[in-house]
Amino acid sequence: MSDFIASDLNELGMESDRFQSFPSPREMLWLGGHQEQERILLDAYRSSKLHHAWLFTGAEGVGKATMAYRFARFVLAHPNPLSRDVQNAESLFVPEDNDVSGQVARLSHQDLGVIKRGLTKDGKNLQQETSVEVVRDTLALFKTTAGAGGWRIIIVDTADDLNRASANALLKMLEEPPEKALFMLIAQRPGSLLPTIRSRCRVLRFQTLSGATLAEGLAKLSETEGSILADAVKESQGSMREGLALLDPESAGFRRDARKILDNLGGKNAKAIRVLIDKTTGRAGQKAFLALIEMITVQLHHGLRRINTSNAQLAARAELWEKLRKTAREVESYNLDRRPFLLSLFAELEDIERQTAQ
Repeated sequence: MSDFIASDLNELGMESDRFQSFPSPREMLWLGGHQEQERILLDAYRSSKLHHAWLFTGAEGVGKATMAYRFARFVLAHPNPLSRDVQNAESLFVPEDNDVSGQVARLSHQDLGVIKRGLTKDGKNLQQETSVEVVRDTLALFKTTAGAGGWRIIIVDTADDLNRASANALLKMLEEPPEKALFMLIAQRPGSLLPTIRSRCRVLRFQTLSGATLAEGLAKLSETEGSILADAVKESQGSMREGLALLDPESAGFRRDARKILDNLGGKNAKAIRVLIDKTTGRAGQKAFLALIEMITVQLHHGLRRINTSNAQLAARAELWEKLRKTAREVESYNLDRRPFLLSLFAELEDIERQTAQ
C-alpha cells in the first residue's frame, strides 16, 4: 500500500498547503496520531446525525488538513452512513485503488470544493487573503446537481485567511446549509474568526504529534533514518511540517540557528539576531525569510497555549500573531525590505518573553 497518491497539480502553480516537493494533505493516505479525532468523526457520521460544519484547530503541520481530506474521501466513497462498510469501519481510511482517492488527490471530484488563497494576477505569488470571489466561486458547487451519493463537501484551508467579505459570504452558507452539505474549516487561530462562524461549527482540536508519530511519518515521507531523523524529530516541536523542513539540507542549518535564538528570547541575542536577519534579505534570502516567519508563527501558537500565561500576555501574543500574518504577506507581495520588519518583530517577541519571565 502506498502512503500517498502522487498528482501533478503542483505543476499548475503554487499551493499553500504543500511543503516543497512533499505530498500535499489531499494526496496523503497515511495519517499519524489523532485516533481520538478520527473516532469522533467516524462515530458522528455513522450516527446519521453529522453536524454540517466542523472547525479543525491546532498548530501548523500537525495533520488538520490531512484529516479533512481523509474524512472527505471516506464520506464520498461511502455516501450511505448506515451501510455495512461504514458501520463496521475501524477508521476513515480509503485505499488508493478506490476511484474517490484519486479524484480527491487531483481535486477533480465533482462534489468536493476547496476554499484557499489563490494566485495573484501575475501568477508569481499567493494572494495575501482568500478573496470573496474565491469563496463565491467555490460555493457555486451547491448550484450544481450532487453526485450519486448526494454529499457535497467544502474544505476551507485555512479559515485564518478569510477577510471580512469572504468570511461573511461563507457565513451565509453555514447559516442555511443545503441538505447533505459538509464543511470543514481549518484554523490555527480560531479566536480570530467571526464569532458567528465559530458558533455554527463543532470544534475538533488537534494536538502536536508525539515523537514516535513524527519519526514514523518523517521516515515514510523522506526515507531518512538514524541520527539525522532523530535530530529532526527532537527539534520539530511536534509539527510534521517543521520536521520535513529540518530534513531539507538547504534550510536545516538556518532553522537550527533560528531555533537557538527563539528558545532564548530576552537574552543577549542582538548580534545573533542581526546575523540571522541578514540571511533573509534579497532574492536569495526568500526561502529563509519564509522559514523564519513559519517558525515564529509556531512559537506564538505554542505561547498561546501556555496554561500559566496571563490574559495580558495572551492578548499581546495574539496581537503579534495577527500582525505577523498580515505584514509578512505584505512584505512579500510588495517586495518590501525585510530587515526593518524582522528587527521590529524580534523586538516585540523579546518584550513578550521578558514579561512572561517576570
